[in-house]
Amino acid sequence: MTTTPSDPAAELPGRPPIVDLTTWQTARDELLVREKAHTREGDAIAAARRRLPMVEFDGKVEVVGPDGPVPFLDLFQGRDELVVYKHMWYDGAPPQGQCEGCTTTAWSMKDAVYLNARGVSFAILTTGPWDEVASFVEFMGYTQPWYSVRDVEGPAGGAMGYVTCFLRDGDRVFLTYSTTGRGNETVNGSLGLLDMTPYGRREGWEDTPEGWPAAAEAGSPVGGHGAPVCWYWRADADGNADWGPTSRPVPQWTRPGATPVETLGRHGRHH
Repeated sequence: MTTTPSDPAAELPGRPPIVDLTTWQTARDELLVREKAHTREGDAIAAARRRLPMVEFDGKVEVVGPDGPVPFLDLFQGRDELVVYKHMWYDGAPPQGQCEGCTTTAWSMKDAVYLNARGVSFAILTTGPWDEVASFVEFMGYTQPWYSVRDVEGPAGGAMGYVTCFLRDGDRVFLTYSTTGRGNETVNGSLGLLDMTPYGRREGWEDTPEGWPAAAEAGSPVGGHGAPVCWYWRADADGNADWGPTSRPVPQWTRPGATPVETLGRHGRHH
C-alpha cells in the first residue's frame, strides 16, 4: 500500500522540495550521469596512482610496539603490501586531549580482515612515546596494530595525519603513495554515507541550499586553521558538539571510563 501526502504541493522549510515519484526519478537519473562520470574519473585516477614511481628506504629501521623495538618490515606481517594511518600525537595529553580527527579515523578502521584477505596489512603509527600510546590504545579498545615511530624519519616516520602505502619485495621496502587532509576520508566510510544524505556533513565549506541546518560558524574554536571542518568530532557527554573542558573526541564516549573531566589542559583544543 502506498501513501500520498495530504498536500504534495506544500514545501517544508529547510528540506528538499516535494515532488511525485516520476519527477524524482527524472532528477535522480540526471544526477546519475554525473555520478557515473565521477566514478570513471576516480577509476582513471586510481590507475594513475598505480603507475606512480616508488622510493626505497631501509625496512630494518626500528619502530616500537607492544613487543618492544621491531623492524619496520614486521608491519607487513609477511604480506607484500601495507597501508598505515599516521596518527597525530600530543605528548602528555590525556585521551580526551588527543586529536579528534585522528581518533575518529582510527576508530572507523576496526579490523582489516578484508584487506588482509587481499594481501594487504594495516597498522597505525604515531610519534607518541610508547608508554603513552599503549595506554591510549588500551583505553580506546583499538584492535589494529599500533607502533611508535618517535624520532624515526620519513617515510616510515615523519609527518603525521597521513594515509601511506608501502610495497615489500623480500627485505626491500618502498614508499608508493601518501595522502593527507581530505585524502584520508577513504578510511572513514561514514563521511561517504553523509554525502548521500539531504543535509550532508554540515561542514562550513559545503554548498547547501538556503535554509538548510547551518554548519558551525567560521569562528568556532575547532583548533584547525580557523575552518569548521570537523566541528562535530568533539562532543560533551550529551552528544552536543563542544570544545569545552569536558568534551571528548566522539568515539571516546562509548569507551569504559570516558567520563567528563574538569580540564583538558593546553592540549584540549588541538585538531
